[in-house]
Amino acid sequence: MLKLSEHQHSYKLRPHAHTSYVPLLLLLAVVGVMLGTFTVAAQSPGPEAGSVGLSGVVEGEPPASAATIDSPLNGTRFTDSPITVSGTCPEDTLVEIYKNDIFAGSTLCTSQGVYSFEIDLLFGENTLIAQVYDALNQAGPPSAEITIFYDGLPPQPSPINSLDFGGAQLLLNTNSAFRGTFPNETLAVPVSIIGGTPPFAVNVQWGDSNNAVISRNDNVNFNATHTYSRAGTYQVTLQASDAVGRVAFLTVAAIVNGAPDGAAGTTATTSTPNQLLALWPLYVSLVAIVVSFWLGELREKRILQKRGPVYKTTA
Repeated sequence: MLKLSEHQHSYKLRPHAHTSYVPLLLLLAVVGVMLGTFTVAAQSPGPEAGSVGLSGVVEGEPPASAATIDSPLNGTRFTDSPITVSGTCPEDTLVEIYKNDIFAGSTLCTSQGVYSFEIDLLFGENTLIAQVYDALNQAGPPSAEITIFYDGLPPQPSPINSLDFGGAQLLLNTNSAFRGTFPNETLAVPVSIIGGTPPFAVNVQWGDSNNAVISRNDNVNFNATHTYSRAGTYQVTLQASDAVGRVAFLTVAAIVNGAPDGAAGTTATTSTPNQLLALWPLYVSLVAIVVSFWLGELREKRILQKRGPVYKTTA
């Protein structure tokens, strides 16, 4: 006997086949707002014409501690120049050494709080003092003075041309304790030749395995120039000699910073908007897929409702 019985159907999709579209659409909306905001910000040309941008540095306290001169010892006498000066210093400061109030050289204090470099000496008595400066060129307290002596010897009779430390002394000087630049930009170190007998030869060791010999026929100030390829801190050493073999020596610090802001900014402005614009087609496709599935599910539900109850046969 054939018997028809009504199949219980709720006209609703089964829970496991149903997708929660409301949270998904909310998530896509949030992503769309963020993507739109970043795109507009990246394409913004910056301050309008005629506007003024201001930037500044707030000065902190200058270095509170002084450097020390631990070597050479007070009262030491020397017959050779240059000599090595070393001591302690506040970390990340620039250390400048002066001899009889004349700039003798500079170097950066290491992360261990010490410094060491060579300086030239004046004939006779040399009063040395160390002065530290921070990144804003604020001076800290000076070190205690020490007095040393340079007993330069005249040239000795010999068939070999020896160095002449007698007579008028040859000195090198600069008005810059340290120089700052960027990679691939020209660094200029102003140099003064004092005393001596022209012509002069100045050998400049730039601290990056490069050196240059500069010939000068007079005592007129000049610039020694160089271009560094990498950022870093370099010790620039200058040694000069004159026509009769006198010598002079000078050391200064050169700081090569990272890439200039202008170059970095140019790359970011051109690449970032293009990358963001490339994400929009993907985002629109995701929205279209979600909406398509949602509409398809609604259509399927309407079709089931129109068909009415479904009956099954039993024997």
